[in-house]
Amino acid sequence: MRKIVLSLALLASITAPVLAQETPGGRLGTGLPVPRYVSLKTDRVNLREGPSKDHRTAWVFQRAGLPVEIIAEYETWRRIRDAEGTDGWVLHSLLSGRRTALVMPWAKENTPPIPLLNRADDKGSVVAQLQPGVIANVKGCSGSWCDVTVVAERGGDVEGYVRQEKLWGVYPDEKVE
Repeated sequence: MRKIVLSLALLASITAPVLAQETPGGRLGTGLPVPRYVSLKTDRVNLREGPSKDHRTAWVFQRAGLPVEIIAEYETWRRIRDAEGTDGWVLHSLLSGRRTALVMPWAKENTPPIPLLNRADDKGSVVAQLQPGVIANVKGCSGSWCDVTVVAERGGDVEGYVRQEKLWGVYPDEKVE
């Protein structure tokens, strides 16, 4: 029984958002909740093995607007994780507080498109079909539906609603204003 209690306590400490606190050596984080979602500011972001430019670049992101999750902070560095679980360190200046989300990045090949509806209701009219992996700009979320905009193939933005569980970049039941 004791092992189960310890496991539940460990799970609670991993999943519960906490405020960034003073790190060993007295370096403060931002005080914002960790984990939290942000997006990449530019289309070239080096993901490093550690929190300094002296650390090797492990990966280069090449998709501005890609949502990532901040999982740790150290001075001006943020440890981030992408939708595939890859994690590493980036400079805070390469991140934006703008909320974006990926449409079902976990979907298998040949998954049907996800309907973007004109209202937050399964009976709404379809305004667009979203392919898995599309980046959506998050305007707001109610905890079950998100109001998003996406760039249409022919240019211009299309706005509509998608079920929150179809997105990576917002937490389940999270309200975004």
